[in-house]
Amino acid sequence: MDQLLKLLEQNAKLNDEQLSALLGISEEEIAKAIAEYEKDRVILGYNALVNWEKVDPNDCTAIIELKVQPKRDYGYEEIAAEIMRFDEVETLWLMSSSSYDFSVVVRGHSFRDISMFVAKRLATLDSVTSTATNFVLKRYKENYFTIIDEVKDERRHLNID
Repeated sequence: MDQLLKLLEQNAKLNDEQLSALLGISEEEIAKAIAEYEKDRVILGYNALVNWEKVDPNDCTAIIELKVQPKRDYGYEEIAAEIMRFDEVETLWLMSSSSYDFSVVVRGHSFRDISMFVAKRLATLDSVTSTATNFVLKRYKENYFTIIDEVKDERRHLNID
């Protein structure tokens, strides 16, 4: 059933009939498997991938690297719970990096919005010892989907004779 999960991950709009045809198993088996995956929290939800830059040209995304000092006897879980409470946080990962502990993906209406969020809310958490904010300048592909219509080389071409 890994193939079922891959198909749903790439296109959650596929219905049981379409999935059945693609996988060669009955619609009932598909429905039962999906229900079980949802119950076991293997499938956590269904989302539309929106190109927000087309909706709001000022929309921006940042990946923030956080170095933290875990509290004794609590580890990273308490810090993660604190960070997850912020509505601005889209994604939070504990990393194996030697230079930072958490990677936080944040979306905002402007560079300034994100900068203010980091400065006033994220960096002020007791456990946070440093932050590094990396703004996404252009998205090309996300969650298996190509974001841009075509990749153009915008450099000038020099004619050397």
